Amino acid sequence: MPTIHRRPRWAIAESVATPECVFANRRTVLAGLGLGAIAGAGLLPGTARAQAAEDAASRTASLYPVKRNDAYRIERPLTPEDVNSTYNNFYEFGSHKQIARAAQALTTHPWDIEIDGLVEKPGTIAFEDLLKRLPLEERLYRHRCVEAWSMTVPWSGFPLSALLAIAKPLSSARYLRFETFNDPSVAGGQKQVWYPWPYVEGVTMEEASNDLAFMVTGAYGKPLAKQFGAPLRLALPWKYGFKSIKSIRRISFTEKRPVSFWEEIAASEYGFWANVNPDVPHPRWSQAEERVLHTGERIPTQLFNGYAEEVAGLYSGLESEQLYR
Repeated sequence: MPTIHRRPRWAIAESVATPECVFANRRTVLAGLGLGAIAGAGLLPGTARAQAAEDAASRTASLYPVKRNDAYRIERPLTPEDVNSTYNNFYEFGSHKQIARAAQALTTHPWDIEIDGLVEKPGTIAFEDLLKRLPLEERLYRHRCVEAWSMTVPWSGFPLSALLAIAKPLSSARYLRFETFNDPSVAGGQKQVWYPWPYVEGVTMEEASNDLAFMVTGAYGKPLAKQFGAPLRLALPWKYGFKSIKSIRRISFTEKRPVSFWEEIAASEYGFWANVNPDVPHPRWSQAEERVLHTGERIPTQLFNGYAEEVAGLYSGLESEQLYR
């Protein structure tokens, strides 16, 4: 009997997304966005230009663009790269959105990732060696910020479940704890001692094993830009964006639930779960609708950011938890 392949609910006609042939030519993409030379556009400060040749992006550029996985699509056009790349939350480099220039000071080579805790295969692996072990793909994902704005992004990377297969977690592991870099000499925001650096996030093993959980290494058909959280970040499209930790340095498997960065700062506003729900407001604003970047259109927010069918089952029996804050 032939296998029947069912598209996910959100699958749409290919014509809605940016054509893959455009992504296949990096020069065409950059020229079309007016970003033919990033240094020439002023996004690279002088101190970073000398480092660029040794950064992860230049060392892995030949891997991109990667093949799109058509099982993961979105129902509205992609956010243009020039909009997305200049409107970023990355508190390590400042509490405003225009941190793209400052983020170029981050050196992403060498970049080692430590995997430890309750696993059969603890150790440290270089970012480039990790990419050699895992096939990359592109996915189109929605991204919903807790600040009530949204965008849509073509992320490249690999399923988080593929990393679990390499690490081989023990049965006693219940959570993944992610930790980013800590270097105030290049990240001015980390000089602000009232924040609990380094940035920490966590997910359950069940969430980490879900098909949607995605480790991001690139975007827009090329290696991940520094302001996006190069060289490695997390994408959890059913959760508010602050759960998608950037510039990951360490992944720990643990029995104890991690206390995340924003949860430690303001637990009444930013909890562990942070699943998108239009009916549960932030203490200081509504979550019922969102502003779409670039268009400015305001649209209704969907439960789990539109991915309820894929992830709602993860939370059965957890009704007493504050799942949506």
